[in-house]
Amino acid sequence: MKENKVTESIIYVGADDKEMDLFESQYVTPNGISYNSYVILDDKIAIMDTVDKRKTDEWLENIEKVLGEKEPDYLVVSHMESDHSDNIANLANKYPNMKVVGNTQIFKMISQFFDLDLGDRAITMKEGDVLDLGKHKLHFIMAPMVHWPEVMMSYEETEKVLFSADGFGKFGTLDTDEDWTCEARRYYFNIVGKYGANVQAVLKKAANLDIHIICPLHGPILDENLEFYINKYDIWSSYRLEDDGVLVAYASIHGNTEKAAKKMAEILEEKGAKKVVLTDLSRDDMAEAIEDAFRYDKIIVAASTYNMGIFPCMEHFLLHLLGKNYQNRKVGIIENGSWAPNSGKLMKEMFEKMKDITICNTTVTIKSAMKQENIEQMNLLADELLKQ
Repeated sequence: MKENKVTESIIYVGADDKEMDLFESQYVTPNGISYNSYVILDDKIAIMDTVDKRKTDEWLENIEKVLGEKEPDYLVVSHMESDHSDNIANLANKYPNMKVVGNTQIFKMISQFFDLDLGDRAITMKEGDVLDLGKHKLHFIMAPMVHWPEVMMSYEETEKVLFSADGFGKFGTLDTDEDWTCEARRYYFNIVGKYGANVQAVLKKAANLDIHIICPLHGPILDENLEFYINKYDIWSSYRLEDDGVLVAYASIHGNTEKAAKKMAEILEEKGAKKVVLTDLSRDDMAEAIEDAFRYDKIIVAASTYNMGIFPCMEHFLLHLLGKNYQNRKVGIIENGSWAPNSGKLMKEMFEKMKDITICNTTVTIKSAMKQENIEQMNLLADELLKQ
């Protein structure tokens, strides 16, 4: 391992997983993912979280290279999802004198995941408790439902480092050269998006801290321009409008609805929409479609009627939005059906279950193939959607 210092006393010991192609068995990761873990070297040595079982050997080697003959005093567990907790038992067995630091929910989950009796090795923390390592002092911040109920973060006061669990994480390995925002947004809305109120609560706690470095459990260590990252999380978790634009998401069986969606995009651009993004829900990455739905302030959904319902990939998309707490957006609807168009009514009903959704009065109804009258309807829909 090439030593990766966060500071002189805080060392990165995590691992990149370049072979991971489907995170949590549902999110495409073309550039893999990182499992982040850290060692704090002080009078007392603390290891901050473990890694996925896919990288057990590499992670243990990294720790041994940093510690040499020394042994850790503490393992701090901030999140029990398997990609961060798989090696708790391995480390506890390797270092039998090491204490394990968590909260009540964490220790409950440890007993569910492992046949491991920690006994008096368990140190239970609650909000505001401090773990004294010597020069370094970890203050614990409970972060329930960001995005599991047991999650906690910790703030190291001496070097002003926030260990943020899954917060401020992103897809992609650490050596991936890509824009942080897009993959962090896709990660946030698909994994954490439902729990905006909980993220807001943690951000309010963090506002009282002097943070110089953020160490997440996925993605790069953030040590500059922190206001940018924190502001993005504030926007995302409050469901505020991030960018002025329109996502046109379509679900087409034989191509007629696709043609209509593409014509709709052309009309929007001609009428001055700042940004128009098209996504084919049958073929494109669903997680990216969800990201874009939250990113832009307006959306048009175009779907065929299927078995008197909504074509499945569109229904899947809308169920995701409902489950992720989609809100505060303007919506336009295009439906298609050869003998009984019904998808528009059903899509409207799904949006009506969401909070602060403005649905345009104009619904474009296509019967089989787009006609001139449908283009006229699309122009009316575009005018209504883009009206301030």
